[in-house]
Amino acid sequence: MTTPVCTSASRAAAPVVSYAPYSSFSSYVRARGPVLLRTARSLTANPSDAEDLLQTALAKTYVAWERIEDHRALDGYVRRALVNTRTSQWRKRKVDEFACDELPEPESVPTADPAEQQVLHDAMWRAVMKLPDRQRAMVVLRYYEDLSEAQTAEVLGVSVGTVKSAVSRALGKLREDPELSPVR
Repeated sequence: MTTPVCTSASRAAAPVVSYAPYSSFSSYVRARGPVLLRTARSLTANPSDAEDLLQTALAKTYVAWERIEDHRALDGYVRRALVNTRTSQWRKRKVDEFACDELPEPESVPTADPAEQQVLHDAMWRAVMKLPDRQRAMVVLRYYEDLSEAQTAEVLGVSVGTVKSAVSRALGKLREDPELSPVR
C-alpha cells in the first residue's frame, strides 16, 4: 500500500488567496484618510502642516503600494511613514534661534522729553525769525520745506550760487545766536 505524497507540483496547482481588503490605493485613502489625518495632527502643532505631512506619507505609500505584501498592515505602514517623515522634517529644520550670553535687543535709547523738544523748536524758530527776510526765506525753503538748492533758486528767482552763499551766511548767524548755545 502506498500513501499519497504531496509534491511541489500539487501545491502549485492549489489557488493562493491573498488578503486585500482595499482594492486600490484611492479606496484606502477614502476609507482611512480621516483617521490618518488625526494621527498626523498629533505629530504637528499646525493643522496645515499635518495635512502636508499626511500627503507626503501617502505619496510614499503610493510608491510602495505594489511592494506591500500585507494590506491589513497598511495603517501601521502609513503611521511609520508619518513618524519618519516628521522626524526628517524636524532634523532638517532651520534653527533661527540660538543661545547667547547677551540679549540681542539693543539697549533702549533714552527718548527726548517732548517739552524739551518743543522748547528747542521754539528757540530755533525765534532765531530764524531774526534773520533778514531774504536769508529767512532761503532757510525756510531749504530746511523747513525741504527743497533742493536749485528748487529754492527757481522759487526765489535767483541763482543757485546766491542760494548757497545766503544759506551759508544764515547758518553762520544761527550758530552765533545766544539762544541756541545750549544746543551745541
